[in-house]
Formats: sequence, C-alpha cells, structure tokens
Amino acid sequence: MNAIELRDLEKHYRDFDLRISLTLPQGCILGLVGENGAGKSTTIRMLLGMTRPDGGSLQVLGQPQADKEQIGVVLDEPAFPECLTAKQVGKVMAGIFRSWDKAAYEGYLKKLGLPESKSFKEFSRGMKMKLSIAVALSHHPRLLVLDEPTSGLDPVVRDEVVELFADFARQEDHSVLISSHIVSDLEKLCDYVAFLHKGRLLLCEERDAFEALDPAAVVGSRRSPYGVSAILRRSEAPAGMQLEPVSIEDLFILMVKEDAQ
Repeated sequence: MNAIELRDLEKHYRDFDLRISLTLPQGCILGLVGENGAGKSTTIRMLLGMTRPDGGSLQVLGQPQADKEQIGVVLDEPAFPECLTAKQVGKVMAGIFRSWDKAAYEGYLKKLGLPESKSFKEFSRGMKMKLSIAVALSHHPRLLVLDEPTSGLDPVVRDEVVELFADFARQEDHSVLISSHIVSDLEKLCDYVAFLHKGRLLLCEERDAFEALDPAAVVGSRRSPYGVSAILRRSEAPAGMQLEPVSIEDLFILMVKEDAQ
C-alpha cells in the first residue's frame, strides 16, 4: 500500500491552477520542493481535507480522506490557543487523539527545550514550530505531513528536528511528506523529491536517481556566454565523460529556469 496517492488532483483559483499526480510509497520520505506560490501548501491542504479539490482523486493510507488518528501534521503557521501552556496543550490533545502518549509528549518537550508553563503567545516562532512537532509525534501516527516544519529554527535545533523525523521514518510502516525551502534538510532526509513549479509537477524521482540521471534526454539545461550547464542521466552518459553529482537545489533551479524559457 502507498502512503499517499494523488491522481490528477486539481485546484483552480482566479489567478492560479494546480494539477498534480504523485505517489509516496509506504516507509519512505518524500520532499516537496518549490518556490513560494508553487502550490505546495495547497497540495497539503487538499491532502488533509482542509481544501476541497476541483478534480482528480486522492488516497491517504488507503483511504479517500485523511484520518487524524493516523497522521501527524505540522503546518507552516502553528495555531494553538494563545492562552494555553505546552502542558495544557497536551491535556487538550489527550482528549482529541485516542492514542495520545503523555510520556512521549513530555519527552519531546524536554528534548526540544520547551517550557511546560509558558503560554503559547509568549513563544517565539521557533518554539511554536517545535511545539507543533512535539504534538505531531506524540500520538503515534503512521504518516507525517510537514509544511515548512524547520522554518524559524536555528541550525542546531533544525538538525535535531531533522533527526527526529529520520528516526520516525526508520519504522517500515512510517512515511513522511515534507515541504521545505531549506534544501539541505531535504538532502539529509528524503528518499524521493518532487519539484513543483507554478502549479505543475516538473519531476518526481527517487533521490538516488538525481546522482545517476538517466539519459535519453537532458533533464535540464542552462546557456550562458561561457557555455552550457546541463543535467544528464548518468547511465547513458558517454564513457569517460567527467560528471559531478547534482544537488537537489541545483537540479530544482535548473529545471525552473528551463521551464521559464
């Protein structure tokens, strides 16, 4: 069973159209990359049932709609009642999730350096994101859906959080969909990467394929007065050709600029 299946999923606005098909195999991490306004958050909101699609179909863990018990969610704008403390948030969540794990939650608060008695309105943006992450992980979900989860975190804490996500995904029935502008985080985490640009999916491939790009065609290229930069599929490159591994960030930039030409 796939963790996520999107088939010709569509959303139409007056000045923006999104059409996307992608699959996240169970037990894998998929990174969704794209500039602001590319459609990443809209895709996630349709996936979670927060926005109604205008066409196509989706399945989440084999069901036509997301089950909150099975999914841990971190959105780019954390939203808890401002008057609540982290400890009180835990009590509220215990009444929402049947599988809420109080001990696990308290462990994440400690690990992430969050005070139990400080109100949410007093939290920095980074602290708010960390609280959302603690909540998302503390009811034993099978799928994490993360929209810019490391935004606002300093590099040391980001590294700790990325390790938490990696630990979660080590269980073979756990899967992660993560949208992020911080490409280095995706480099560390992802099995698959999908490039979304102006509401269209440019590419969705296993990450290893980016360093062994297949061939028949150039995946992306860019001309300058000094020559051509191109991404080739390594398996079809001429023998003896000097090749360098391509980073996810370079691949995305090349493909976006190619698409704009």
